Amino acid sequence: MTLIDSIRIWMDINPDLAPWAVLGAVIVSFVFARYIVGRGLVWLTRSTKNEWDDVLVKHMQPNRLSWVAPLGVVYVFAYLWPAYTQTLQAASLFFILWILVLTLNAMLSATNVIYESRPTYSGVPIQSYLDLGKILIIGVGIILSISVFTGRSPLLLGGLGALTAILLLIFQDTILGLVASVQITANDLVKEGDWIEVPAFAADGDVTNMSLHTIKIQNFDMTFTVIPTHKLLEVSFKNWRGMSQSGGRRVKRSISLDIQSVRFCTLEELANHKQRPLLKDFFENKPNQLTNVSVFMAYVDAYLRQRPDVKKDQTIIVRQLDPGTTGLPIEVYLFTTTTEWAAYEAIQASIFDHLLAIVPEFGLRVFQNPTGADFSSFGSNVTG
Repeated sequence: MTLIDSIRIWMDINPDLAPWAVLGAVIVSFVFARYIVGRGLVWLTRSTKNEWDDVLVKHMQPNRLSWVAPLGVVYVFAYLWPAYTQTLQAASLFFILWILVLTLNAMLSATNVIYESRPTYSGVPIQSYLDLGKILIIGVGIILSISVFTGRSPLLLGGLGALTAILLLIFQDTILGLVASVQITANDLVKEGDWIEVPAFAADGDVTNMSLHTIKIQNFDMTFTVIPTHKLLEVSFKNWRGMSQSGGRRVKRSISLDIQSVRFCTLEELANHKQRPLLKDFFENKPNQLTNVSVFMAYVDAYLRQRPDVKKDQTIIVRQLDPGTTGLPIEVYLFTTTTEWAAYEAIQASIFDHLLAIVPEFGLRVFQNPTGADFSSFGSNVTG
């Protein structure tokens, strides 16, 4: 004979005291579950060195879970009130069921926190799959809830087909998000921490969170853009992860030279240029008849290759682009030794400050559209 059977026999013998005994059992079970088991569990996790158990207990919320004990007591002894037995048992089971559903979903959330807090976390999220698990748990909870109140087996419910259709309609975006998440993860398209540009959504920044439904991006102006996960596969986007992994960031800029300043170098100019250390190798096998542009480009190439903040194992090119109404563009193509934004901009500025300043020494002029000051100076010369 079990303890519960003994208690039931005692209650049958003492029907007047039975309701008060049940009330006392409800109170005692709640106090024991909340203040002994719950607080004991919290104290135990805080006394350990591991952090994952603290996260798990925090999400489980022992105070909420402690309600299962008194509800269980009500379910067991509901027969003492024959007129309300079915209602009390159904209500007790319903609340126990959804406390367990919330607890299981909370444990999945804790699993995601623990997973992403690992030192070896590579930015590949599992939240999409955990969200799917939560949806399945909620779906099972809904079916069992219907079973509790109808008294029919979950496997025999005639409306499951209609319920499934409704659930598919309600969770249409979730299904699309799941398919997109699988494709994104399988093809390694985006990870948390990646810098991506999505022009269709005016997003340009770091991916801070990826879930089954949304991808959250913190833009560089500190605003946030939230993109539906499945929408990311419908539009074009740029992922800068490759740049970060390479250790170098590309510089691709040009200086436009005034075409009218392009000419052959004089013998005096060539003699002066040969004195430049950076042009020593250039002049060893070159004829004397050189243009100032070719000498300037050779200087730029040598200057870039001797800079310690330019990667030598990646492409370095100095080339002419098609001349046009804005002059002759001389393009510089290289990679810096850092991908950090501020340092990259400083290197780029340093390079072009130097190039702009040294252009006149090769008898060249930088092309610039006339400004107000130019017209003012022209007017003064005409009237003078």
